[in-house]
Amino acid sequence: MPLRVTFVAAARSAPLLAERFDDERPLDQAGWDEVRRAAADLVPLTAAELRYCSPTPRSRATGDALGYAPLAQLALRDCDMGRWRGLTLGEAMAREPAAVDAWLADPRATPHGGESLLAFISRAGGWLDTRPADDGARIVAVAEPAVIRAALVYALKAPPATYWNLDIRPLSTTTLTGHRGRWNLRFEGPAVRTSQL
Repeated sequence: MPLRVTFVAAARSAPLLAERFDDERPLDQAGWDEVRRAAADLVPLTAAELRYCSPTPRSRATGDALGYAPLAQLALRDCDMGRWRGLTLGEAMAREPAAVDAWLADPRATPHGGESLLAFISRAGGWLDTRPADDGARIVAVAEPAVIRAALVYALKAPPATYWNLDIRPLSTTTLTGHRGRWNLRFEGPAVRTSQL
């Protein structure tokens, strides 16, 4: 039986345009309100045998508020942005436009002195591939949207540039099924009855 890993995107800690690299801020009031509204749909994931989270305040708070009591995983931390840590993309662009352009264009680039996009994707994928392979194990992981994007690029063996085209909304869920080296993206929704033609 394949593993089932459901990622839950952490609730927000700031409006989208105010998001910062390596953001260590706790949930803002809007984030707490979002958790409260989404709880009925997300609390059933407490049935997962293994529950993890990114080591950020907002990921931990989201997991705790949903009753997951998750174990923080260093491998699920956000991308190390070096000297850009704490800046918004706009602030980094204003200070170092050529460096930001290089970083966005080349997945191996580290103009900020931190981690490359390729290294980040590999780290998130390495975490995914080393989950316990018990038959049918269900796993839930509350993570930063960037971590979920990196894990998806890895799991789908997509080109690194795909990372920039994935939009992970706060408190959204993404499920991968499979095992080391072979993952499938699973879309879930209500069952639909089909009639025979």
